Amino acid sequence: MTPLKIGVPLETKEGECRVALTPDTAKKLQKMGFTLQIEAGAGAKADFTDEAYRKVGVTVVDDCKTLWATSDIVMKINPPQQHSQLGTHEIDLLKPEGHLISMIWPAQNKDLVDRLAAKRATVISMDCIPRISRAQKMDALSSMANAAGYRAVVEAANMPSTPEAVDLILEKGLLFAPGKAANAGGVA
Repeated sequence: MTPLKIGVPLETKEGECRVALTPDTAKKLQKMGFTLQIEAGAGAKADFTDEAYRKVGVTVVDDCKTLWATSDIVMKINPPQQHSQLGTHEIDLLKPEGHLISMIWPAQNKDLVDRLAAKRATVISMDCIPRISRAQKMDALSSMANAAGYRAVVEAANMPSTPEAVDLILEKGLLFAPGKAANAGGVA
């Protein structure tokens, strides 16, 4: 049986710095039997060079249309949208009956869901994965919120509005003086 090919396009949403595949994740997917390809420059804003992907055996594809056309599964961060450089919607690039793993936000994007259904696409909407302990490894929302929370604390510590602000720690929306609180719980 021919291994399935996963393709990761460059994110087209303005200001997006994330990428759906890291070189470390690529190695894990290859061990599962997938072949991988990524659009040139897709990891650049996340500080992953094309060379880093090549070193772990990922094919770097220069042409976006070729990537979409030759991928059995397309993995991306944001929902498909109008591709400004190609002048076409990303759904139109997906193969008929193709597979997509992405944030979709189906309750807010009925038109997008209808277009994917008309294409007979199989879609895994990462934002619909339940936020429970046994699904925590796949929960993109909690991990991103966690990273944003830590970043907020670092940013706040670097720009205190009062000297007392430096002596506080933010944990789950509450302020504590250092050394006066213990976290006895987990995320989910």
